[in-house]
Amino acid sequence: MTLSLTVSDEVRALAPGFTHLAIEAHGLTNGPSTPDSSALLDDAARRLAVRLDGRAPHEDPHMAAWREIYTAFGSKPSRTRNSAEALARRALTDAGLPRINLLVDLYNAISVAHLIPVGGEDIDHIEGGMRLVRAAGDEDFVTVAGGEEVVEHPDAGEVVWRDGTGVTCRRWNWRQGPRTRLTERTVSGIFLLESLPPMPVAEVEQAGAELVGLLEKFSPGARITVHTPE
Repeated sequence: MTLSLTVSDEVRALAPGFTHLAIEAHGLTNGPSTPDSSALLDDAARRLAVRLDGRAPHEDPHMAAWREIYTAFGSKPSRTRNSAEALARRALTDAGLPRINLLVDLYNAISVAHLIPVGGEDIDHIEGGMRLVRAAGDEDFVTVAGGEEVVEHPDAGEVVWRDGTGVTCRRWNWRQGPRTRLTERTVSGIFLLESLPPMPVAEVEQAGAELVGLLEKFSPGARITVHTPE
């Protein structure tokens, strides 16, 4: 893998059943949302409704497992929801899912259809490798509030993704920072699918394969490498 990804022993101890599948892609084509990517999001919302069969997203066993982990590292899961649960809640409203850009639409569709947190980072804006760690509390997380760039710090013990510069995503997969997000200028990306028991690893791999298919369709000629769950 061109970009190294590591999970700290502290995180392994907190969530021993955690797995992640990484898809590294170069030569991507991004741009504004299209009718095709919008249709994928609508279809994902329909698939989600079938999957839930009348339940709320947090009642799904996989989402319940993420809520337990959030509580374990000191976050309130009903206030700071994992990315998949937050998207699923939006998908079930009249407003539906947001349209961000082509690449983000693709991975959001997979996240909602499979109820699995999926993130995308621009490799060209990552400094060094990415590490999933428990924060000391003094790390920088650069975000935007009120149209202005601000620096926040994670809570001590919070699970975060970080690189050599600072935190790239707070509370495991709750909020991504703007520095490494996928923009319309992105040509190289890393996509992370994250799961906990009871989700079978086979389902994570199925979701990954579906995302690879979409990347190949919308970015013909892209060079894609899949790294199996850890």
